[in-house]
Amino acid sequence: MPDSTRGYFTESDGTYLPTKYAVSPWSSTMLAGPCVTGLLARELDKDHGPDGFVPARLTVDLFRPVQNAPVRFETTRVRDGNRIRVADAYLIQGDDVTARGTVVYLRPSEQPPGTVWTRDEHPTPPVEALDDPESGFARTWFGSDAHPEGWSQVRAEHQNASRKRMWSRQIPVIVGERMSPFVRTAVVGEGTSFMANWSDEGVGFINGDLTLTLSRLPVGTEVGVEADHHLSADGVAVGTSVLFDRLGPFGTGAVTCLANARRQVNFG
Repeated sequence: MPDSTRGYFTESDGTYLPTKYAVSPWSSTMLAGPCVTGLLARELDKDHGPDGFVPARLTVDLFRPVQNAPVRFETTRVRDGNRIRVADAYLIQGDDVTARGTVVYLRPSEQPPGTVWTRDEHPTPPVEALDDPESGFARTWFGSDAHPEGWSQVRAEHQNASRKRMWSRQIPVIVGERMSPFVRTAVVGEGTSFMANWSDEGVGFINGDLTLTLSRLPVGTEVGVEADHHLSADGVAVGTSVLFDRLGPFGTGAVTCLANARRQVNFG
């Protein structure tokens, strides 16, 4: 059952009101990226999917910081074909559009013949987490290559210079509402920026966008994110990730980021 007391937003007549859980670690006047991404995914899925389609790409553009204030949406269907559907959602606060989400839905079909190369190394969940019940609250697991145990639930233990990963079951986007697998992926997948930019001195980059590409939807209530690459120069960074569940990898994440050293978040 969904958590009936916790969530990122409440809803009233098409307006979403942030709760205390939605506040950004960067500033108490801003909303955190995971809840914004999840709310955009929910609005797009509510108005435009799935109807025989599956979400294959979600792109979120953060034009400006999303304020800790009421949110409303306008959505539009850009294309509605037999095998592809594209829709946009605009996140509005006051008279300003502060973020946009674009979703691409594809219609599933048969796999073509042939063997395609794929990487041999795949992230896997922490073994202990696989015994967690499928409902209710579960603490996030953090992992890093330099940690002696690989995984733990103490975030500060993984502030090092090695590859990072996380395994998470998030609270609902809307209080009391069960999240769809797509929305769940959007919320956790926003952690691409966190995992790709987390250094041995904290996180000093803030992402201005996010793109998630999905070959399928996740199985189970948790989603994993493992950093795949980080490149940066002169205060501009790009980061990529692999999304995985109990069955293995199912998607990727990508972010472009700006240095935010004056507000660096240190978890040590």
